[in-house]
Amino acid sequence: MYKKFLPAIAVIAMTLCSCGSKLGTLTSDNFTLTPQPLEEKGGKVAFAVSGRFPEKYFKKKAEMTVIPVLRFDEGERVAKGASFQGEKVLGNAQEISYLVGGNFTLRGVFEPFDPAMDQSDMLLRFDAKVGGKPVKMPEVKIGTGVVATATRLANTIGPESATWAEDHFQYAVAQTREAQVRYLVAQTRIRNSELETTSVQDFVRTLGEIKSDGQGYQIENIQISSYASPEGSLKFNAALAEGRDKSAADLVESMLKERGLTAEMNRRYTAEDWEGFQEIVSRSNLQDKDLILRVLQMYTDPEEREQQIRNLSAAYTELADAVLPELRRSRLIVNYMQLGRSDDEILQQFKDDATKLTVDELLYGASLCKTINEREGFYVAAASQYPDDYRAYNNLAILSWEKGDMDLARIYIDEALQKAPKAAEPNANKALMLLHEGKPEKAGDKLTEEVESYLSKATDAKNYKQVLGMLRVAQGQYSDAVAQLADSRTNTAALAQILNKDYLKAAETLSYVTKPTAETFYMRAIIAARTGQGEYVYSNLKSAVEMDKNLRLRALRDIELIKYRNTQEFLEIMK
Repeated sequence: MYKKFLPAIAVIAMTLCSCGSKLGTLTSDNFTLTPQPLEEKGGKVAFAVSGRFPEKYFKKKAEMTVIPVLRFDEGERVAKGASFQGEKVLGNAQEISYLVGGNFTLRGVFEPFDPAMDQSDMLLRFDAKVGGKPVKMPEVKIGTGVVATATRLANTIGPESATWAEDHFQYAVAQTREAQVRYLVAQTRIRNSELETTSVQDFVRTLGEIKSDGQGYQIENIQISSYASPEGSLKFNAALAEGRDKSAADLVESMLKERGLTAEMNRRYTAEDWEGFQEIVSRSNLQDKDLILRVLQMYTDPEEREQQIRNLSAAYTELADAVLPELRRSRLIVNYMQLGRSDDEILQQFKDDATKLTVDELLYGASLCKTINEREGFYVAAASQYPDDYRAYNNLAILSWEKGDMDLARIYIDEALQKAPKAAEPNANKALMLLHEGKPEKAGDKLTEEVESYLSKATDAKNYKQVLGMLRVAQGQYSDAVAQLADSRTNTAALAQILNKDYLKAAETLSYVTKPTAETFYMRAIIAARTGQGEYVYSNLKSAVEMDKNLRLRALRDIELIKYRNTQEFLEIMK
């Protein structure tokens, strides 16, 4: 009888065993973490976990949620988990076969990033039940540390990337003054009434100003263009235009002689002014304007043109009254240069009385100075004398940044934006400062939105693409960052290339940095570490910490250098 029931008891025992209240232990061998180590990107730490539940592990009445945890000195970040269930559980989680087991992939993000995450452990926590009863399971460590090289962005940004508001100073500014002298039909004599017209009087006044300020003005030449209207024979009109050219030249000669001036005269005359005729007709309100313009297009021979237009009797009467008198003329044009102060005169005037300098002279004068304090003096004067001009405030912000006074730099840049909210330079520089001061844990959506709001008004700034490239680094968009920074030979451009894993290009970029900083050498050490060149890791790291002792702490925590931490060479550098 006992033997008869043995098989049945065995089956029951096996069933109880497979549906017991315990689950086996999982180890790191059951999981693969990507990337390894983890990496900060855009203010977040993204990950993917590939896992496998072994055969005969996941009991049929088991339920489990796998919860990713990143634990570090300052606390922990917990990402959204993934849930699984056995074959006899009613639910919506992924079902895992008891006999076969099952694979899964869990993707998630730890956010926001904290600098302390560089020293951290990636763990999997298990919330499990079997038959509705909780089951305790130990956490499993699957990764160590977070690469935070992207957070070096702020350290690569400095005032050298800011854009200056430019002056509009020109030592010599080209000027012109034009007068028109009109003639009666078939006449070459200049009437006295023409000498009293506004344009001729202004012409004469300009010559007087040139004479009275010999240092401030300089005549280049005087152009005289004389015309006859397109009526009558071509031969007659040529002689008429030539005669008007002579009378106009005689008039200008007398004006120059009276004021003791000399000038080169460039003279030309046009027998029939069809070009002027077409221009005046085009902008007129003549009743047959379109018809007249078609005649000009259809006929190129001057005499044929005139005859066809005369055939339009009503139109020709209007032309004779309104258009032709405007074409019987000589144009007098004086081309001259308005000369400004020389460099030495600007510097001397600043010493004597800066209030007599224009805003552009002050802004230009700053560029002539050799020291920051001297330049600052010019900009302060410009801001004081011309308080509505944003440019001096923008440039004072950059100078303050160069001097290490970021509080004052922020005040000045905000003042510039208050003066000119849409000006490109202060908007670009405000965005740049935000990126420079942005903490890694704040390099997410809030910083992005604030920077983008200023960059949207800075598209005309010279450093627009450079600042946009920096923003792309902060956002974790490394390939686009490299593209935007393609023309830059800066630490920031090299950082983008490192993050984009183009180490050869990054090394080349760093070699072109004109004033290498501690950050330049530190990035060279990172490139060497990533490419397995230990000798260059040590030499560049030594240069970096000699220039900035604060980098010792960074190097001791940096996952990029973990392979070298226990070497004698590394420890010597860290002393």
